[in-house]
Amino acid sequence: MFDSIVPAEMDPVKPVPGDPGAVLVRAAILELANMDQDVSEGVRIDRITALEELKAAAAAAQARETEAFVASRRETRAAAGVAAEKRGRGLAKEIGLARKDSPNRGGKHLGMATTLIREMPHSYKALAEGRLNEWRATILVRETACLSVEDRARVDRELCADPKTLQGCGDKRIGALAKQAALRLDPLSVVRRAAKAETERHVSCRPAPDTMAQVSCLLPVV
Repeated sequence: MFDSIVPAEMDPVKPVPGDPGAVLVRAAILELANMDQDVSEGVRIDRITALEELKAAAAAAQARETEAFVASRRETRAAAGVAAEKRGRGLAKEIGLARKDSPNRGGKHLGMATTLIREMPHSYKALAEGRLNEWRATILVRETACLSVEDRARVDRELCADPKTLQGCGDKRIGALAKQAALRLDPLSVVRRAAKAETERHVSCRPAPDTMAQVSCLLPVV
């Protein structure tokens, strides 16, 4: 009936140093910087693979922490009497700040984390195990965005439950498989998505280095 008098945007949460998890991560960063360089080419290739897997696992861990933070923040605001529709205010900004990124990017990170944790557990598991990199997980999230939660879960299970399904697949192939699955499960939603995308066509111009300008356009494929 009445709007809450409690401000929806509370002060940003400040980092608390000394957490064993964060200490472990930062110690690993130092170890990576000091790895022995007197090694063979084969060892370097193996390290490159391991580091790629580590990047994916770190992305999954960030997603897990992001989702847990958002859930906790919403609960705190609910307990403080903040109206339900206002409990998410400022969260994208906080996530962006934590990731040394913009609020806009923070919102995208937040959405990605929520989707992976709540709706695409197999994709999340593949990311956490280093079998799927962050960009390919993003492709799966993007290509299933038009589906219902149930259909999205089916695509997630179909493509990521078995580690062999996407083994050896590149970005384009993964995107194509996700699109095909979405089209098979709910063709109408895919058509609606394409129609909506067409309404967002535009031409833009932005500054570029060395007194240049970059002109780009977003147009439907004819």
